[in-house]
Amino acid sequence: MKLKCIAVDDEPRALEVIKEYIEKIPFLHLCDTFRNPLKAFEYVKQNKVDLIFLDINMPNLSGIQFIKSLTNKPNIILTTAYSEYAVESYGLDVLDYLLKPIEFDRFVKAANKAYDNSNIKENVGVKLPQSDESNQSKAKDFIFVKSGTQLLKIDIDQIKYIKGLGNYLSLYLEDKKVLALAKMSEILDMLSSYPFARVHKSYIVNLTKIKTVENHRIRIGETLIPISNSYRKSFYSLINFKER
Repeated sequence: MKLKCIAVDDEPRALEVIKEYIEKIPFLHLCDTFRNPLKAFEYVKQNKVDLIFLDINMPNLSGIQFIKSLTNKPNIILTTAYSEYAVESYGLDVLDYLLKPIEFDRFVKAANKAYDNSNIKENVGVKLPQSDESNQSKAKDFIFVKSGTQLLKIDIDQIKYIKGLGNYLSLYLEDKKVLALAKMSEILDMLSSYPFARVHKSYIVNLTKIKTVENHRIRIGETLIPISNSYRKSFYSLINFKER
């Protein structure tokens, strides 16, 4: 028994990459691919699907609209070239978020989440690709970042917020600040399974650390972080607040 999946993306090359990756993973079965999200939506209504690899930025029906239109939602892994959509995706209960270009090892981790979230592992013994690494990844609550000549281990729950400084990031932790060599898109990808949201071109916040939101600013501890117009709607949607 395998997870029945489909891939939806208006870019042919992106579909080819996903198809190639799926064929390498023994517990996935690709039922079909779609460039037209409307046709994919009809397929899902008429057929059993366990997992959808879904692009966000598509004509006629966006990935976000696609998800909101589903009544019986299968596991969904979002794929996109735009990291800013990660904020809105947190409120949609998706399984994972893959930023293009998608690396195979990152794809495997997302597929393993789908496997762990299904019941097929109770019915069939499947050797997962990179299973040891996946199990460690699932259990861990830390990341490694490059700081100077070192790779520093950072506990996820210690991160209060992150400030972008070109190709560098300042990670503000509970007890110190760490300067890391990384881009905002890279750190968002590393934190995609955790409650973090980008609220400004220069800021990512840990949602669990927010004290208050006031005048379009987030208070974490004694620090006020601005919410920019570009991220305001998705952030308020994420915390289930409607502006009046």
